[in-house]
Amino acid sequence: MSTLIDLRAKADDYLAERHRLGSELRNMALALASFASYVEHIGHQGPLTTDVMADWARQDKAQSHSLGTWARRLKALRPFTRWLRQFEASTEVPDASVFGPVPGRVAPHIYCEAEMVALLAAARGLNPHGGLRPATFETLFGLIAAAGLRVSEALSLLDTDVDLSDGTLMVRQTKFAKSRLLPLHLSTVKVLVRYRQLRSRQVQTTADTPFFVGTRGHRLGQPLGNRQVHRVFNELRDQLGWVDRGAHGNPRIHDLRHSFAVRRLILWHEQGIDVDQAMLTLSTYLGHAKISNTYWYLTGVPELMALAGSKFERFVDAAEADDE
Repeated sequence: MSTLIDLRAKADDYLAERHRLGSELRNMALALASFASYVEHIGHQGPLTTDVMADWARQDKAQSHSLGTWARRLKALRPFTRWLRQFEASTEVPDASVFGPVPGRVAPHIYCEAEMVALLAAARGLNPHGGLRPATFETLFGLIAAAGLRVSEALSLLDTDVDLSDGTLMVRQTKFAKSRLLPLHLSTVKVLVRYRQLRSRQVQTTADTPFFVGTRGHRLGQPLGNRQVHRVFNELRDQLGWVDRGAHGNPRIHDLRHSFAVRRLILWHEQGIDVDQAMLTLSTYLGHAKISNTYWYLTGVPELMALAGSKFERFVDAAEADDE
């Protein structure tokens, strides 16, 4: 590539081709835009080289100095550079030898019921006591846990998306550009009704009012910020002193979504439901593009492994009985 314009144009052509085949590629689009900007910044001329790509991969925003992070960033360029070689034969394609292989799945923290109860109690204890702020965070964390929402999905809900007469949520155009209508348990609906009533006494509702709102000063009635939500969660997590059972360093809000998936699987096993058949329902509810993404969410917690072990023992006993 001799110019940034050529690189950007080729990246756009590649993404358009993949989009026509049904791929979303949002993260790859961001990576290619970032890489094109980096090429412009350093004034690179000539074919793309592995050294240039590796230098870009090291510039991650978090400055993590993590080989795993750099390997993931470099991996995002690999399909594009393979495609680009048909136009620029000298384009290099980076392989796993640069930073090593991309790390596999990092285990989440699967919350036990006592931890989720403690989290909601801690949120309820925020200042001002009995005010809108503690109710907002208690309801937000509770809804994420009860409906398996992504944090961004919960924060993007408008008041009109929450139909409490029908007991449903409309989650619009999320990670995989999919909208979905989610039924809610009656106990969850009751909590949302209580929160809406409290909120309506302090915030005037319009068609554009977020369901979860900021509660202080000029932020009153405005969308609740993602950074603020994570800051409050981290404070409560540290206050509760949880021991991390995952591999991310600390329990995360997103782990509530993982826990929802695992708890649902445990319940289906206990109810004798055919899990293989039910997994498509769970995948649709979670808003996954592929059922393999849903299986990726599952973690072998002791309760689940005990249920699976019991089923296997019954299977073996039945097979042995047939052989007699």
